[in-house]
Amino acid sequence: MAKEFTVGNEGADVKKQQDLISVIIPVYNIKEYLERCVDSVLAQTWKNLEVLLVDDGSEDGTEILVDKLQKRDGRIRIFHKENGGSSSARNLGIRKAKGVYLGFVDSDDYIEPFMYERLYQAIQETGMQIAQGGRREIDEQGDFLPDICIPPDEQRIYDGENFMRELLLHKGDCSFCTKLTDASLFENRKFPEGKLNEDFHVLVQMLAGIEGIVSVPERVYNVFYKRGSNTRTDSETEFSRVYTDNVDNADMVAEIVKEHYPELVGTAVRFGLYQRLDYMLHIPVWDMKKDNKEYCDIIRYLKKNRGEIRRNRELTKKQKLYLLLFSVMPVLIRRGHRLMKLRR
Repeated sequence: MAKEFTVGNEGADVKKQQDLISVIIPVYNIKEYLERCVDSVLAQTWKNLEVLLVDDGSEDGTEILVDKLQKRDGRIRIFHKENGGSSSARNLGIRKAKGVYLGFVDSDDYIEPFMYERLYQAIQETGMQIAQGGRREIDEQGDFLPDICIPPDEQRIYDGENFMRELLLHKGDCSFCTKLTDASLFENRKFPEGKLNEDFHVLVQMLAGIEGIVSVPERVYNVFYKRGSNTRTDSETEFSRVYTDNVDNADMVAEIVKEHYPELVGTAVRFGLYQRLDYMLHIPVWDMKKDNKEYCDIIRYLKKNRGEIRRNRELTKKQKLYLLLFSVMPVLIRRGHRLMKLRR
């Protein structure tokens, strides 16, 4: 059981309270949940913060609501822009932020009142530039869902290599929403626009240039799952681009690992194979065509790496079997997998 954090139990002094935290919230057609999100940020025990609401071209009344919310608290700053996606909104927020540290909150989520004080405290105690808290996954009925990422039992520092290993093994949390980050780390970086899994893209590039990340045991962030919000859809008519973006990220991180963490090369190879397997298990059968370059590139990769698939110690037997079968008879295996899903 994670120990409880008592607000102010370490006595953050007046000087430290002068550090401004900028909380960036991209907003798009989220009228029903935005107020809860913003109220949870305004209720923070860390009072010296600003809330940047970046309206990304809302058309459902959210664009009116953000202006009303601004009147509640002078710490709220509003920015309206044409629709360009969450990364575009975040990047605008980063450019406009005045804080020493940055936090990010998704507009349908909400946070615990002690989140930023706790994360700031961890940064001051350890000298790290990024602090991370635990998260809860909550559905529309208010029920807790299984943990995606499990926080440590006590405060822990992960160096860059160990945190990279956690990410490559799908154990680490790549989300910037659960983190407090030194604003200087974003001086020459931005989130990739038009891409999904953008947090992973940015974080793996940051890791090589920082000493590490401090992770606290307290669950400070609440991820709210509403119908239609998940980018990973099992729809038979839609194929989310997140699967393609994940493959691109895997290839990018493989190069980072080769340069900075050579001991993790095998783990990075496993990660790339896993992301390609995920792609193959979700692509609609009718998209498995010779004129689909992304699909054909993945098939060629699997064929070329059959030996690595067999040898890799971090793949399960089931994953190896699927990957090898996809390299030989991809359409047949995809059809069989689809039928198994339909029968469940």
